[in-house]
Amino acid sequence: MAYIIAVVNQKGGVGKTTTAVNLGSYLASKGRFVLLVDLDPQANASSGLGVDHRAVENGVYEAIIGAKSFRDVVVPTSVDGLRVAPATASLAGAALELADMERREYRLADALLEVRNDYDYVIIDCPPSLSLLTVNGLAASDRVLIPVQAEYYALEGLSQLLETISLVKNSLRPELEIMGAVITMFDGRNKLSADVLAELQKFFPNRIFRSVIPRNVRLAEAPSFGKPIAQYDGWSKGARAYESLTQEIIALETTL
Repeated sequence: MAYIIAVVNQKGGVGKTTTAVNLGSYLASKGRFVLLVDLDPQANASSGLGVDHRAVENGVYEAIIGAKSFRDVVVPTSVDGLRVAPATASLAGAALELADMERREYRLADALLEVRNDYDYVIIDCPPSLSLLTVNGLAASDRVLIPVQAEYYALEGLSQLLETISLVKNSLRPELEIMGAVITMFDGRNKLSADVLAELQKFFPNRIFRSVIPRNVRLAEAPSFGKPIAQYDGWSKGARAYESLTQEIIALETTL
């Protein structure tokens, strides 16, 4: 049965989708069979893997409302072992539609039951908000990975995020645990980045990954080519950082 990891931060622009896409890619390159679920209406994870969400007829939205089975919406990517359940424009209105549905917080969890035994990992790229879609992502997951940008503004809202995760754990998904935080867009030349890293220890004592994702032009360029960083520039600093993060997560497999 797959380990399901929600990649979550309600603040946009912190490297959440970049982390979801590249973690999925590197896990697949290490021999794991991976499904990336694009739960963000912006569909950046889908396009970052070369899937044109505008041309997709059925995606995550159709699966969670029950119009399609999950297997019907999964599509292959250019990475062997990595598949994606893409987002479509319809997902933008899903939160309103879900509000009146039975088991509204569990729609994604219920839909994933069909495919959970097909994969080693399911990675959910959650939207940059604490909406009902994000709650669905958390309620479907075993672990939470939180990308945090190395700047002070990125610390704002972390308390609210941790409170939401705690509420989901206590009322919806008792098995849910925080896997850890990963520092993104880190600039070692900037004292501020080091200060933020120290401050984060207060939020995540002993739960910050050693692998730090640097601010890297090649990482920023890769999505526009529809490729994960391993395919776009596997020797870049960003690629080496995400490969290192993947190795850390693989090392945790026995505890997941």
